[in-house]
Amino acid sequence: MAEALCRRFEGFRSRPYICPAGVPTIGYGSTYYPDGRKVTMLDAHITEPEARALLMRELFETYAPGVLRQCPGLLPVALMSNDWRALNAIVDFAYNLGVGRLQTSTLRKRINAGDWEGAKAQLMLWVRGGGRVLPGLVARRKAEAELL
Repeated sequence: MAEALCRRFEGFRSRPYICPAGVPTIGYGSTYYPDGRKVTMLDAHITEPEARALLMRELFETYAPGVLRQCPGLLPVALMSNDWRALNAIVDFAYNLGVGRLQTSTLRKRINAGDWEGAKAQLMLWVRGGGRVLPGLVARRKAEAELL
């Protein structure tokens, strides 16, 4: 589900491009390759299956473990209820903004306190880019909040 959210909101680009944060990016929002190299504007294009594999690797090797370090209570909830939606929503959030932003956020505090309504409200505060509200971020945060 995190993969589907990322693909939906990041969109696919086969060639490197500069993302709104000013970082060279490729595929579904990837800024690094599996070998640790940063994406550059001179890199060759990638196919959609390659981009999807890169995204999955990032989600499972970097973002999901990072989210679980910051919000360890998400795993027991998912395992006991067999409901992985909240974990997937926060993994998508971390993929979009970085695990570091999650680490220092009130969103993390609300999740760790089990305050799901507060967490939903906190998600909706992360909708700005370049000092303005971005409709794409509003839609993404709403989609994430619906999963909590």
